[in-house]
Amino acid sequence: MLQTAVFLSRPNRFLARCRLGNEEIICHVKNTGRLRELLMPGREVLVRFQPEEGRKTKWTLLFVKLEETLVSIDSQLPNQIAAEGIRDGIISLPGYEKPDSVRREQRFGNSRFDLLIEKDGRRAFVEVKGVTLVRDGCAQFPDAPTERGIKHLGELAAAREAGYDGFILFIVQREDAKRFAPNPDRPEFAAALRKAKENGIGIFAWKCQVSPNSVHAVAPIPAEA
Repeated sequence: MLQTAVFLSRPNRFLARCRLGNEEIICHVKNTGRLRELLMPGREVLVRFQPEEGRKTKWTLLFVKLEETLVSIDSQLPNQIAAEGIRDGIISLPGYEKPDSVRREQRFGNSRFDLLIEKDGRRAFVEVKGVTLVRDGCAQFPDAPTERGIKHLGELAAAREAGYDGFILFIVQREDAKRFAPNPDRPEFAAALRKAKENGIGIFAWKCQVSPNSVHAVAPIPAEA
């Protein structure tokens, strides 16, 4: 069961100090991004008690409460949301609407992509990125330098040269986004995304409906490169 706590500080990217009632607790943060616009001292968060064997912390921080928006910060969710959304026809990628198969964590050469989808003999790799940062209605990625993300864009282009189609899909883990654009504070990724588009990689974004009990893709938003 989720409980409301107050965020205090983040000693490192894996842990957060929170106040639950009169008690201070240490929570695992399921997102290694900076999250500076979200995890601010005094802000309400939703945490779950998970005393699993082998874990150093008994609590997990899963959501951040803004004034009118609940934000999911679980970085493991976007791949699941994307796979289920594409499979069920909620997320439509051109030429791959309701594909014949959706497989996760598929290798290509020395690379591993989040999804491989197939439709009528055609195949496409899909790289999925979770987005939590929204400024003035614009969802932006990344919120921190990401050499890995830039590398994935180059690998998608290489797969396309080998005969695969390629997509990058941004899953926005909140409901208040009206469009998507690369974060202007991270020009290296923005340049790589523009190059990927020039190389024929499709760029799409879907926002999610977020509640304490469910996070799922609900609607596409315009995506810029």
